[in-house]
Amino acid sequence: MTALTIGGDRRRTAITLAMGLAAAVALRVALAGAAGASSLRAGLIFAFALTLLAVLARTTATVSVRALAIGAAGAVVLVLPVLLTRGVSVVHPAGSYLGWATATAVVATAEEAFLRGALFDALDRWRGANVAVVGAAVAFALLHVPLYGWHVLPLDLAVGLALGALRLAAGTWTAPAVAHVGADLAGWWLV
Repeated sequence: MTALTIGGDRRRTAITLAMGLAAAVALRVALAGAAGASSLRAGLIFAFALTLLAVLARTTATVSVRALAIGAAGAVVLVLPVLLTRGVSVVHPAGSYLGWATATAVVATAEEAFLRGALFDALDRWRGANVAVVGAAVAFALLHVPLYGWHVLPLDLAVGLALGALRLAAGTWTAPAVAHVGADLAGWWLV
């Protein structure tokens, strides 16, 4: 039972977490304004909100060599199709990479702690692992729509399903977090 469990009602817990995610996304969009996804401040506040929700749900992180290896392999799988079809290029000025990379790692880790941690666990307890994988993937895809548009939905849904598979394989949200952070950081260099 998580701290957010309301009267032992697993369904209500999942709904409460989904509503918390929706509020966090709305806050991020409102704070970002015209800057959208490039607003590091809005992204970090969003990460704080997701981390707070994960902590309230008593999400724990299990770090192991196995989970890290599964996450690293997942990052390679996520990046490889783009690398093979588009190659590597310096898309952004190298001088601003460190600040962007730090914020990106924080946001991606918070997303995974919430999505493949708190939300996944709540959905798994309520309806099982398959619903947890799909539900977290749908949430992942939808949270990116206000920042990037509807055209990202199919790709983000596929990535969300892959991250869910990593969660199942490793038994912890830290594996998809490693994959998510790795893929996002590599994205800086991909055309």
